[in-house]
Amino acid sequence: MTTVVVPAWTRRRALALIERNFMIYRRSVTPLLNALVEPILYLLSIGVGVGLLVGTVPGVDVPYAVYVAPAILATTAMNTAFNQTSFGVFIRLRVEKTYEAILPTPLSVSDIAVGEVTSAMINGLLTSIGFLTVMAAGGLVTSAWVLLALPASVLISYAFAAAGLAVTTYLRDFPDFQYIQLFMLPMFLFATTFYPLSVYPEAVRPLIQALPLYHSIELVREPALGHLSWDVLIPVVYLVAFGSIAMYVATRRMTRAMLR
Repeated sequence: MTTVVVPAWTRRRALALIERNFMIYRRSVTPLLNALVEPILYLLSIGVGVGLLVGTVPGVDVPYAVYVAPAILATTAMNTAFNQTSFGVFIRLRVEKTYEAILPTPLSVSDIAVGEVTSAMINGLLTSIGFLTVMAAGGLVTSAWVLLALPASVLISYAFAAAGLAVTTYLRDFPDFQYIQLFMLPMFLFATTFYPLSVYPEAVRPLIQALPLYHSIELVREPALGHLSWDVLIPVVYLVAFGSIAMYVATRRMTRAMLR
């Protein structure tokens, strides 16, 4: 088996790719606005609409919309970052052949990987700021600790941007994106986005708690509801480990694919 030597990356070279990405993004804010449309619709239709029927969430004692909003914020960061490093990178890798034009420059594969993930993290933060503004305007903010959702969104974006990059290295063609949705959609629905963990049978709860989105939601929801404790370190450690493993896989597979 051939040993894959992953080239080193430098901040200056990775920043060059980030600058290149944002030179393209600045032509239109449409992608960022589009990333906000879906979560706002979920907030209005389920958080507010269903919330009128649910009222206060048992055991949490907050209105349903207040309970759901932080979870949707976490999914906003997740989707923004993951989509950028999955679909976006796939286009640049397989269709536009962008990286083939970049590799003859001083940038290495690692610079490309770090640059793409960092770009996705920035966009994840921007959409999170936008959604948090919507939450505040809708009166869904009950604690000043909700501001911790912003650094949390950066960590969530890192974890899922790295995951998206790793997954993209396994995709062969556009139909393969359907397999991604077979995992992402159920995770979105069942990772306590719309109801607490306590609704699940005891035997199922460990499976839910193993999901990366569950930890992302916990990292945002607990401070947003004014519950700040050392338990918040659990999702932090989980997401750092998850993102780091995904980044390791992504850089090795990208190196093998692009330098062969």
